[in-house]
Amino acid sequence: MPFPSSDGNSAELRHWLTLVHTRGLGPKLAHKLLRGFGSADAILSASSSKLASIGLPAKVIDALSVADQQRIDDDLNWQNEGDDRFIIALTSPLYPLLLKEIADPPMVLYVRGDPEVLQTPQLAVVGSRKPTHSAEKHAFEFARELAGYGITITSGLAHGVDGSAHRGALQADGFTVAVTATGLDRVYPAQHQSLAREIAASGAIVSEFPIGTNPLPAYFPRRNRIITGLSYGTLVVEAALKSGTLTTAGHATEQSREVFAIPGNIDNPQARGCHALLRAGATLVESSDDILTQLAPLLPGSLILTENNRSETPIPADTPATVAATDTAVPPLTGNAQETRPSKTPEHADSGSTDVGLLEVFEAEPLSLDEIVERSGRDIVTVTNLTLDLELDGKVISVAGGKYVKK
Repeated sequence: MPFPSSDGNSAELRHWLTLVHTRGLGPKLAHKLLRGFGSADAILSASSSKLASIGLPAKVIDALSVADQQRIDDDLNWQNEGDDRFIIALTSPLYPLLLKEIADPPMVLYVRGDPEVLQTPQLAVVGSRKPTHSAEKHAFEFARELAGYGITITSGLAHGVDGSAHRGALQADGFTVAVTATGLDRVYPAQHQSLAREIAASGAIVSEFPIGTNPLPAYFPRRNRIITGLSYGTLVVEAALKSGTLTTAGHATEQSREVFAIPGNIDNPQARGCHALLRAGATLVESSDDILTQLAPLLPGSLILTENNRSETPIPADTPATVAATDTAVPPLTGNAQETRPSKTPEHADSGSTDVGLLEVFEAEPLSLDEIVERSGRDIVTVTNLTLDLELDGKVISVAGGKYVKK
């Protein structure tokens, strides 16, 4: 779809950015002001006594008059650097309607790509940053199939399930939205720069954080409420009991949005979050039909959920992990995105380890010898012998059905 015109450098937009850059003025407090005064301009024109009368702290009142004008200029300059860059205020017609319904929608959205994609019906797909192989596969295939039906796939651009979901939607030539916890002048994680470029070219990257913002732990829960707020429902592919993914599902519940969960192996700790959601009333998902059935009454009438919507592009032989390895082949979206990652020493790289490389193939979920052969790239004889050695060393155990799991 063609890009719409930008909101530009209007005085109104600068007023909204002044609120964004006022220290101590978060979304909840800003919305309290908006309910009291009606607009960003009215807030900035109000007297200190009127601001104090609705409960605005004195330090925030003082901060309103000294908002960082240089950072506001940085935001506006970023928007002017390309015709696919937008800063969308809450009152703009480009602001996604569904997101406005949550308790604390962002005052502005920074968007790279096509903001009209934000108005399309969306499903959030979230899960572990270190998923099992089957979870990566499920994220990719569910996203691909649902995107083929015309549903936009929304996620957080993180490693693991997020990345696989974005790639699945792109494989179907569908729309995908990435919501980030940084300013849009950088990409986190840095390894996803080429993926970010693909998303911006055919969908949208979104953030509520100003240009120049680095990722901080407190920003990710704020990002997650936007992921669910943009979406009619949230699919949890895989999650541990204590994880940011369950926090995201909690946002969806608070926003009265549908929650879906894929059940997993009971021996897999990363499946326990999904099982907890299912016990709490989430919809159990075994196929895309389980999602479409629930969402159909909520979706716009123009989205006809029939087989004719399905993309006929075949699923590639490459796994999501293989696709991820090609990210560095595309020039980076920005030149200043950095991510420091500690070097990893394999957990079992001790002098008594039989075969560290093969051991890394095993997971908490049972794998057959054929699956181990496929993932390791080794022949069946070598895999059989090394697996037996690992079992004798106590590093893997055999389970029912002739399968093996990491101990």
